[in-house]
Amino acid sequence: MKQSLIQLHISVLLAGFTGVFGVLIQLNELPLVWYRMGITFITLIFILVLRKQKLQLAFRKIMILIGIGMLIALHWVLFYASIKFANVSIGLVCFAATSLFTALIEPLLNNTQWKKAELLLGLLSLFGIYIIFQFDIRYRTGILFGLSSALIAALFSVLNKKNITTAAPQTIMLFEMGGGFLFLTLLLPGYVLCFPDAKWIPSFADIFWLFILAWFCTVLAMELMLKALHNVSAFTQNLTLNLEPVYGILLAFIIFHENRYLQNTFYVGMACIVFSVAIQMQRIVKGRKH
Repeated sequence: MKQSLIQLHISVLLAGFTGVFGVLIQLNELPLVWYRMGITFITLIFILVLRKQKLQLAFRKIMILIGIGMLIALHWVLFYASIKFANVSIGLVCFAATSLFTALIEPLLNNTQWKKAELLLGLLSLFGIYIIFQFDIRYRTGILFGLSSALIAALFSVLNKKNITTAAPQTIMLFEMGGGFLFLTLLLPGYVLCFPDAKWIPSFADIFWLFILAWFCTVLAMELMLKALHNVSAFTQNLTLNLEPVYGILLAFIIFHENRYLQNTFYVGMACIVFSVAIQMQRIVKGRKH
């Protein structure tokens, strides 16, 4: 469990950089995710070939993983839309609602009872987001995109947990990234036609940041996260992911000076989120001791 928690927290630290790349990469949200998933998919093919890893999965399992990949793609598009319509800090803090959505969805899909403690901690995170939403109307559109992204993140995390024993982490990622890339490839022509002013051809700087985003914040981060899911629940994973806003927001403050544009209510909301994560970590450690 200790090793799994370390892997989980390293993956969250890497994920904290994704919001920053959403600003550094001057592409619209759908093309950005399309390139990210494409680079990741090709990279995973090379990794599996070098490791001589065989892909022996039933057709039904492959289709499930492809479907999860489509959800991941939609989650990322909405996440970057939140950042584009608001800023890095708002987009990341909305991700905290994932814990509440997970606490609701996981028992439904696994046919188990709801856990009051998880629901209360999830509600505490959501309350933090509500404080920001209620008192800072500038970012409401971005917050709505962020909450939609969090709902989808909860769904694919629970599904990933159910299918974690299907194959090795790299194999799971390969089919998920391939499914997401195919899904966005089908959507991209229509997106360009509907939004002719959208930027979808990357500059040299965009290409550099896209490779960093794909290799470190996607391939490495997702592999660590999938390994951690062997021992931790989807709820614990998503509540720990609430630390992603903390890392990402600190980076946004340092790089983009976003602290100049945020009201005091933002910090009150973020404090609720950090508090909920701290309580859950304490519950996990206490549970292991007993």
